[in-house]
Amino acid sequence: MTFYRGHLLVCGGEGCTSSGCNEVHGAFREAMRKKKIEDEIKIVQTGCHGYCEKGPLVVVYPEGVMYNRVGVKDASEIVNEHLVKGKPVTRLFLTDPISVDQVPKYEELDLFRKQHRIALRNCGMMDPDSVNEYIARGGYSGLAKMLDTMQPAEVVNEIKESGLRGRGGGGFPTATKWEFCSKAKSNKKYIICNADEGDPGAFMDRSLLEGDPHSVLEGMIIAGYAIGADEGYLYIRAEYPLAIKRIRNAINQAKELGLLGENILGSGFNMELKIKEGAGAFVCGEETALIASIEGERGVPRSRPPFPAIKGLFGKPTIINNVETLANIPYIIDQGAQTFASVGTDKSKGTKVFALTGKVKNSGLVEVPMGISVREIVYEIGGGTFEGKKFKAVQTGGPSGGCLPESKLDLPIDYDSLASAGTIMGSGGLVVMDEDSCMIDVAKYFLTFTRKESCGKCTPCREGTMRLLEMLEKITAGEGEMADLDRLERLAKTIKTSALCGLGQTAPNPILSTLQYFRKEYETHIKDKKCPAGVCQALFFYRIDDHICVGCGVCIKACPTDAIEGERKQAHHLDMEKCIKCGGCVDACPFHAVIKE
Repeated sequence: MTFYRGHLLVCGGEGCTSSGCNEVHGAFREAMRKKKIEDEIKIVQTGCHGYCEKGPLVVVYPEGVMYNRVGVKDASEIVNEHLVKGKPVTRLFLTDPISVDQVPKYEELDLFRKQHRIALRNCGMMDPDSVNEYIARGGYSGLAKMLDTMQPAEVVNEIKESGLRGRGGGGFPTATKWEFCSKAKSNKKYIICNADEGDPGAFMDRSLLEGDPHSVLEGMIIAGYAIGADEGYLYIRAEYPLAIKRIRNAINQAKELGLLGENILGSGFNMELKIKEGAGAFVCGEETALIASIEGERGVPRSRPPFPAIKGLFGKPTIINNVETLANIPYIIDQGAQTFASVGTDKSKGTKVFALTGKVKNSGLVEVPMGISVREIVYEIGGGTFEGKKFKAVQTGGPSGGCLPESKLDLPIDYDSLASAGTIMGSGGLVVMDEDSCMIDVAKYFLTFTRKESCGKCTPCREGTMRLLEMLEKITAGEGEMADLDRLERLAKTIKTSALCGLGQTAPNPILSTLQYFRKEYETHIKDKKCPAGVCQALFFYRIDDHICVGCGVCIKACPTDAIEGERKQAHHLDMEKCIKCGGCVDACPFHAVIKE
């Protein structure tokens, strides 16, 4: 074994890759070669740390110093000053968005300090292409323990005692699903990993697959053993090439070590795993549509029952778990159900990974204990909204979720609390909105997504979402009627109870939740023909304040339609007929003379 006096970790997630981490990685190698310390410091390209907006990220151990937005030109300075002289480069430290203090160690930043990482335990901490590093961090010890000491029924009971619920959206108890399948009589069973992540802004599953592929594989092997399956599929959308590459590499490595394939670890248990690349249809996140896609059919859902646990892939009993659910399984078997169950609430055990985005200072991937409040995530982890803007809402559960107002900031985040408040956990999207967000426009945005992604098989989803969208467009265009609100609510509830699959059944959630908590905003659009947030273009206009405008001409240059006229050093005029309300003049004016009304 080779020993190093230090490690230099370069984030290699998709976000940092797009920011040039591969070039940064090469620059570090070259700088270390020149200083002849390549045998003293080991460079590791890791998975995602979750703070993609600050990438490329570089962490130096044993100190644990994190550098952000590292460029190729910074590599030699870090090598010369930090790795050779022991003097960290302070100008590249992270900055706390609240205190504006520099934070040398990433675990001291609120975004990381308040997290509890179980599913993400290895992401950013190891080379995802190295099975040896995974094993060194305790990987495959859960599998070995299971094969050595546990019968399939004991594995199911261990998961049951852990209280693990599916992290893909519905929150169905994982062990209950496994139990159904394990008791089904069949000469063939399957285990499927649902990695068809398609929520706008969500990248939890992708980051897990890229950063810790072996934990997902180990979870699948354990699940297969528990239900009696000997074959499985990872259904990954083709838009995730890095995730596919790393999973494929992980499968090959696991086979070489006898951790996958025939007679795993000499136990007599066999398991083969294959990758199925999906075409990117959101509806294929639905279990039955996903199964149809693997079978080579069009990815549309079918009626249930029979449930896949009884009659699934190729007509055989099949279990489908999502990526995050499976990544928790090895931890539970290795550490014990009670360790996992000690985190979270009575009915929602463990942690949940969220993609925290929107109008919040700290955005990124966060894993928090179930039961944490919305306020803690938004303000203590997210750092609050930008520039003192007033918090307005948080949207949970992706396009099928709902919006919670300020009065729900202290709501604990768990499956049941969210459902009682009119939204869902979903796969983990969490979007923060401030006073500049129009809630009708938000509902329209998410409904536009689900309408386009509807497979069109059932009438409530195909036609119903279209009618809902038409009514929202009518309201945001200033043509709405009060009777439209009743029509919206009635149709939304009808679709929820009559659509064939989860996509249609949850598509109206953004409308119902915004009607519940932001009804006055709908009424203002209809009665006063105004958009309080100034988002709906038909309901606001710009004017130039004669008393403020100094005639500098900057707005004239910024206007793409020549709607602004005026002599230099004279107050300018905006032609409403030509104005397309793009806001370019507002952003350009240094004197804030352009007013939105």
